[in-house]
This record gives sequence, C-alpha cells and structure tokens, in this order.
Amino acid sequence: MGQVYDVLPEALASFVADQPVYFVATAPLSLDGHVNVSPKGGDTFRVVDRRTVAYLDLTGSGVETLAHLWENGRITLMFCAFEGAPRIVRLYGRGEGLRPGDGDFAELAGLFPELPGVRSVVRVGLDRVSTSCGYGVPLLSFQGHRDQLVAWAERKGPAGVAAYQAQRNAASIDGLPGLDPQLPEASAAAKASRASSP
Repeated sequence: MGQVYDVLPEALASFVADQPVYFVATAPLSLDGHVNVSPKGGDTFRVVDRRTVAYLDLTGSGVETLAHLWENGRITLMFCAFEGAPRIVRLYGRGEGLRPGDGDFAELAGLFPELPGVRSVVRVGLDRVSTSCGYGVPLLSFQGHRDQLVAWAERKGPAGVAAYQAQRNAASIDGLPGLDPQLPEASAAAKASRASSP
C-alpha cells in the first residue's frame, strides 16, 4: 500500500540515499514539448534536509532537465529497489539549477566529491513524497558505477568541457534556453532551434 508524505521521512531518506541509480523527470510547459527522463548514478545525490534534496549535474549530451527547470521548475525524482524488498519512492517538487558562481552553488557542491565536468547542482524543494509497491521492478545485481563520463571530462579538460557545453548545451531539443537562459548564445541557439523546427 502506497503512502504519501509532506516531508521526507528518515527511513525513506536512508533508502533513497543508498540507491546506486535514480531517475529524474521534467517537462516543458508546451503541450507539444518533449517529456524527459534521465538516469543518474555515481555519488551524485544528497538529502539536504527533510524538505530539500540535491544532485550533482554532470555535463552530458543533452540539457533537457536544466532547460525545463529554467522554464517552470517542475521535477520528479524516482528511486527503485532493485535488490531486497520491493519499493519505489518518488520525490516531487520544484527544482533550480545552480551554476558555478551562483549564491549557494559552492556550499551545495561541497556536499559531493570533486568531479570534472560539473555543470550545475540541482536543488529540489520537496512538496510531495510518495511510495509504491515496486512489485513490477526486476531484481538486478549492482556491479559498479561506470567511469566513462568522468574519464571523458578529464580528457577534455575544463576548456574542452566549456566548449562542449557551449556547443551542445545551449538549448533543449524543443529550443528552450539550456545551459543558462541569461547567456546571449543560449537565447540565440534557442531562437534558431525554434525557427528550424517543423
């Protein structure tokens, strides 16, 4: 039987913090925009308090989550038990992408290991926490985290990662400003993407 909470209970906080993988879902306001779901792994998730969680956002080929958060802030994180007793926990709330130089970025980034290629820290203020049975989730054995993303960022170096972000993370697939809605290149890329879409 599923339960709903206004805050994150201690037992569920321990459960989500222990999971090796979690999923982040966001969507644009546009009815014809694309819903996005991203898997996350590594040592990138933290429970800040009973109403706040955060995760380390590493550079990737897409920027859908940040673009959606700039636009509307809606976000859901889902955690599944792939070992042991079945359980699913969903964390609903409003998120914000804090970039290097933003007010709380350094403090939140300090909760995580130093990793190359950090794009932002996503902070989520929770407004709903729910559980469900998880009976349909398969049993899987965790072998370890992949190291390719960190190795890629180390090979690129800070300048190479910044160039990649400017090229690949300026706009979402729907043309929303991605990496930073205040940057002129992000707005230009978003306009160009919208103009070229059917």
